[in-house]
Amino acid sequence: MITLREALWPRGGWTRAARYVQHRLNRLPDPPERIARGIFAGVLTTFTPFYGLHFVTAAILAWVMRGNILAALLSTFFGNPLTYVPISVASLQTGYWLLGLGEIAHEHGSIGYKFAKAGEDLWRNFAAIFTGSDPEWSGLTIFYHEVFFPWLVGGILPGILTGLVCYYLSVPLIRAYQNRRKGVLKAKIAALKKKKKQADDGQAAD
Repeated sequence: MITLREALWPRGGWTRAARYVQHRLNRLPDPPERIARGIFAGVLTTFTPFYGLHFVTAAILAWVMRGNILAALLSTFFGNPLTYVPISVASLQTGYWLLGLGEIAHEHGSIGYKFAKAGEDLWRNFAAIFTGSDPEWSGLTIFYHEVFFPWLVGGILPGILTGLVCYYLSVPLIRAYQNRRKGVLKAKIAALKKKKKQADDGQAAD
């Protein structure tokens, strides 16, 4: 129960979780553009219907794009209980529009009903392996044509647009963070060298 609650609302809230992800992204040892390509891959993946496979999908996409794979995995947290509803609505509505489904997409009931019927078919077909009963595919067929495929097609456009926004915002922010961090490290090294020189000069004077 605690695990489920923290998955829906992590300890410290989603703002703190987002800051943690941002901190990890900024500290990745890669050029800003490579990290940003990973972020693009992760964000784009959240607009796909491959739930349960987002990590795998993001990693493959980042590898193809020569982006940072860890950045891609971290960026899949762009999809969370606060954003999944607008993401799914945008993807489905875009898919219905591109495929010209219109009212056809709603003739077999609500999206929730289609998920339920597809789940029933999956369970029934799994049980059929052991009972020898006839499998049922009607719910899964409707789900594929009216939910999964429109979502897959429709998620591409908003996913790319959102990913590009994240990419172009990330590059200067990551570069500024890395430059600032390099400056801090150089200052620390210079201070250590100065301290060592003063110690050496003191020993020479003795």
